Amino acid sequence: MAERPPVVDWTRDFDHNHPDWSQDPHAIWDDLRRRCPVAHTDRYRGVYLPVRHDDIRAIAYDTEHFSSRRISILEKPPISAPIPPVTSDPPRHRPQRTMLLPAFTPAAIGELEPVTRQMCNELIDAFIAAGRCDAAADYASHVPTRVISRMLGVNERDGDRFRTWIHDLAGDSVEDGVVFTRVIREIDAFFRAEIAVRRTNSRSDLIGFLMDQTIDGEPLSEQHLLGTLRLLLLAGIDTTWSSISHTLLHLARTPEHRRRLATEPALMPSAVEEFLRVLAPVSVARLVVKDQEVGGCKFAAGEMVLLPYPAANRDPEKFERADEIVLDRQENRHSTFGLGIHRCIGSNLARMELRVAIEEWLRRIPEFELAEGASLNWSRGLVRGPRSVPVRFLPV
Repeated sequence: MAERPPVVDWTRDFDHNHPDWSQDPHAIWDDLRRRCPVAHTDRYRGVYLPVRHDDIRAIAYDTEHFSSRRISILEKPPISAPIPPVTSDPPRHRPQRTMLLPAFTPAAIGELEPVTRQMCNELIDAFIAAGRCDAAADYASHVPTRVISRMLGVNERDGDRFRTWIHDLAGDSVEDGVVFTRVIREIDAFFRAEIAVRRTNSRSDLIGFLMDQTIDGEPLSEQHLLGTLRLLLLAGIDTTWSSISHTLLHLARTPEHRRRLATEPALMPSAVEEFLRVLAPVSVARLVVKDQEVGGCKFAAGEMVLLPYPAANRDPEKFERADEIVLDRQENRHSTFGLGIHRCIGSNLARMELRVAIEEWLRRIPEFELAEGASLNWSRGLVRGPRSVPVRFLPV
């Protein structure tokens, strides 16, 4: 990736792909909250950045002025690659979303919990004797990859290919649309082959489920089917991978939290919500389709707006001790899974995977710390998480 041009003033020239943002966006957001709660940049053909919870919420709920049909912020426009329902606006959005709900109910996700625990333990078995591992690369990146592969009915051994696609989309494609276009075409080719198999041999997996769906009595178009499968694969891996990695990084740095969770397992549900709030990985983008004013700032049609849900989660006007992880926090209406009509449909799955991954890790490896001289590598773009978390295991 080419070196990013320096940012002199984040209020007038921010860049969400700059290394300073990747390393610590929270310091940037805190500063903007005090000085300029809605920043702007001419990069990427114009983007606005609100950092207060109420402003982010107002935009997320306003589908009249802020559209989801463009959700990528790139230097050059890529090929059109809709991923319904995420890139759909009303009224098309509702039936596209409703169609997916049965696959992600609490009951449906609960059936996946035993196999998820088994997968976590198989991963731990592979490195526990070594006394060290990369908690991100060797563990966190594999858990959601294996689970979503099982749900889709594709070969879990393709996990390396899936992670490469995600790495590419969070790497070179932030510069322009070339890599983005290549990866989208590769993913579509992969799913076309899987669809062809099921046309002659039907299966009761998530791909087969989508192939059987209709909207207004019509089967899904190929574009709709491929776009939704892209969404399930990429969003189903990258976001949860980042959450598990970041949580293990926090626990490696915070012995009092890992020891409390190891001895007080009843805390896990509230702790998971707090990890989701403070360590939230996902920001989203919207296209301004009509001029609008939010938070005292005018948003011009044709430009983009970046909604950093992690900033909303740390707004001190919304949360007490907003920057702290409070394991037993009771009131926790965070925005990690989004706000408005596009709230993440996979929230039940993500919660289960994060909880099970941390429970099984702490059961097997209750004491661990960052390896000496560990270098953390953060993903860039709209999903932020540590891609490398080298740890060593400590005697109990």
